[in-house]
Amino acid sequence: MSFSEAISPFLGRCILIWFYMTGAMNILNNWQSVAGQMDAKHVPLAPVVLLVVLIMIFLGCLALLLGWQTRHGAVMLFALTVIAAVVMHDFWNVADPAQRAAEFGIFARDWAIAGGLLLMVGMGPGPFAIDNRGAGGGGGKRR
Repeated sequence: MSFSEAISPFLGRCILIWFYMTGAMNILNNWQSVAGQMDAKHVPLAPVVLLVVLIMIFLGCLALLLGWQTRHGAVMLFALTVIAAVVMHDFWNVADPAQRAAEFGIFARDWAIAGGLLLMVGMGPGPFAIDNRGAGGGGGKRR
């Protein structure tokens, strides 16, 4: 196994962690604003949903960082990302062309990230992961 094959899955997990944790920090720093945006999109009990979102982000990022239950963490983040993209970035309901383009860009980005998470579900966390203890680093055990 080459160095790039060994290290790139770990670096990819770290980049995903950075993406989700910066989003979590944005939620924490702008709680009322984000809750207001969710209310505008008719999300019921927005503060409770935000708390659940933060817990899911934290647990998913912890799973990715440690490489422990990585596939479960990736599925959780995948579901969160797809739901957020559809609910919060519904570009098809935006009349202003510039705002529609901006919302579409975020929507497309979220789907691309979801695709990367699905790759992790299918291929595993890579050799630097707790999931691979004793497995020879071949991509993890399937459950």
